[in-house]
Amino acid sequence: MKKAFVDHGPLAAWAGIIGPALFVAVFTLEGWLRPGYDPYSTYVSALSLGPRGWIQIANFILFGLLLFLFMRGVAGAFPIGKASRGGPILLGFIAFLYFISGPFVMDPMGTPSQEGSLHGTIHGLAGGIVFILMPICIFVFLRRFRIDPQWQSLQWGSWILGIMCAAAVVLLTAASKLPAEATVFTPWLGLIQRFLIIPFMVWVFIFALGLLRRI
Repeated sequence: MKKAFVDHGPLAAWAGIIGPALFVAVFTLEGWLRPGYDPYSTYVSALSLGPRGWIQIANFILFGLLLFLFMRGVAGAFPIGKASRGGPILLGFIAFLYFISGPFVMDPMGTPSQEGSLHGTIHGLAGGIVFILMPICIFVFLRRFRIDPQWQSLQWGSWILGIMCAAAVVLLTAASKLPAEATVFTPWLGLIQRFLIIPFMVWVFIFALGLLRRI
């Protein structure tokens, strides 16, 4: 291993452990404490609205920064071979999209597209892209986990979590594109989104634990 990775690897690994755990904990607790907020039907990003919206805004920004730091550690751990280039690039792009999802707040759910704000449009585009990239990122690293003896212990967990993310992307995309009155999934949009976000966060968490143990 390069000396720079040995020096900064533990910090990167801890960023990957703390980042997803804190992100999920904050939006779960804030959703529970926020009056009138329904986590089953309402997106996580809706917590960025209102007087207490700064909490979720900061949550997005902090997670983006921690994921970027984790990406630097992953790049150091995989200098060559499968996923050595595409994997860190995907992680870095996902980190950037989470970061900008903070200041570019979503519009309230149900806002007609022709009435959407610029910041809401940017948030929607960032969210749409990041949701697609999350399962792709898992499967890119899975190619490495399958052939690298040091990382094979993560392959089955990556398979399961990647499939969960991919299925949730398909379901969320289909449900969100239909008129609210035309789909039975509308009362469950928030839950479906969480079935996409949480498996990815679990994957980052176990990946970071694996990185910490291999330093």
